[in-house]
Amino acid sequence: MTDDRPLDPDLDTPAAGPQARGSRPVHLRWSSVGLVAAGGTVGAAAREALVLAVPSTGWFDTVIFCINLSGALALGVLLEALLRQGPEDDRRRRLRLLLGTGVLGGYTTYSTLAVETARLLADGDHGGAAVYSLATVLLGALATWTGIALAARRRRRGRGQGAAAGPGADS
Repeated sequence: MTDDRPLDPDLDTPAAGPQARGSRPVHLRWSSVGLVAAGGTVGAAAREALVLAVPSTGWFDTVIFCINLSGALALGVLLEALLRQGPEDDRRRRLRLLLGTGVLGGYTTYSTLAVETARLLADGDHGGAAVYSLATVLLGALATWTGIALAARRRRRGRGQGAAAGPGADS
């Protein structure tokens, strides 16, 4: 019986083994860790600059909320654009690690979602906590889907095939 599930491209396949590629798995390579760390530094600095530049008002942190949504949108665009370039190779893997996991991972802060939700709950604002947490997750998923659709549409338009039907629409 064979397992037809897709494998994580960063991990070696059982048949190939780690020696088949002559190196350690991507997540154990210092070069990969360095890309993520460098990107994370840039992303976290950008987030902090926005937080300091735009004071939050209201009952929840609107700046962080917008950062998380814009980061989800950007991640959808990035991953779809990389996917549409073809199978993952070393260049696309490095871009995904640097920009996706690193920059956008440092830029977004879903840990603040947990802290903000806990603060709202501690303040007795159970409805606000529910709205804030659900809106962040659901709108974040919608933003990611939108980013995927935008990147797919852009790619199809670049090839002169008209508008996209949304994520997953094949051309």
